[in-house]
Amino acid sequence: MRAILCLVLAFLTLPALAADEASREAARAAITRQVEALGRDDAPAAYAVAAPAIQALFPTPDVFIGMVRTNYGAIYRHRRFVFGEAREDGETGLSQDVAIQDAYGVDWTASYSLQRQADGEWRITGCRLTKAPGTSL
Repeated sequence: MRAILCLVLAFLTLPALAADEASREAARAAITRQVEALGRDDAPAAYAVAAPAIQALFPTPDVFIGMVRTNYGAIYRHRRFVFGEAREDGETGLSQDVAIQDAYGVDWTASYSLQRQADGEWRITGCRLTKAPGTSL
């Protein structure tokens, strides 16, 4: 009887786990779309993945990509980009860590924050870029 109860409980939690993984994959796909757009210097496509609050701060795609070039060079031009840990942040938020190696071989961690919009799409609400521990220029 105990084994059956464990199986029932396991099956009840599977849809929740699948939804969490689906959210993580969708958020990673949004980050990937933006990074690929930056690599092509496709400002409109990179800008489209930014959340409305970010778009309000940087009112055009050209202003946005200029900010990225200036402040996020490791993301803008990188050698390596590997997804790390993702954490849920409430019902519609998610944080995603990414290990990055920039064009000069310096290792960084990008901590993205994303929010699921009313239409179900994930948009990037921010990114904190820090050098990986033990890394110096």
